Amino acid sequence: MGVIALEGIEFFAYHGFHSEEQKVGNKYAVDIEVESNIEQAAENDELGDTVNYELIYKIAKKEMKKPSKLLEHIANRIIEQIFTSYPGIDKVKVAVSKFNPPIGGICKKAKVTIEKIK
Repeated sequence: MGVIALEGIEFFAYHGFHSEEQKVGNKYAVDIEVESNIEQAAENDELGDTVNYELIYKIAKKEMKKPSKLLEHIANRIIEQIFTSYPGIDKVKVAVSKFNPPIGGICKKAKVTIEKIK
């Protein structure tokens, strides 16, 4: 088993519970961890035997373009698309952060993390 991760992927997107957030947009970060058997790729140096993190990035980018009210919903969609694209994956963990969330005080970011095991 091994873990393949993308950390600190940044997007500007239009998510939020309040309609103003969906109009103005905000900066977001996404962290993705995928657990899978990568032993064969480690031995034979073939991309087809592992999880291509470029495709994982494209999944996150596509899902971040779809406006959502909740960070939970975004993280769940990313996880489901990764499982669909890579049926051999055992576990996916996704964290979605919103920078400077509108909470009425100082907060660097709000973050939601979801982990699913197949």
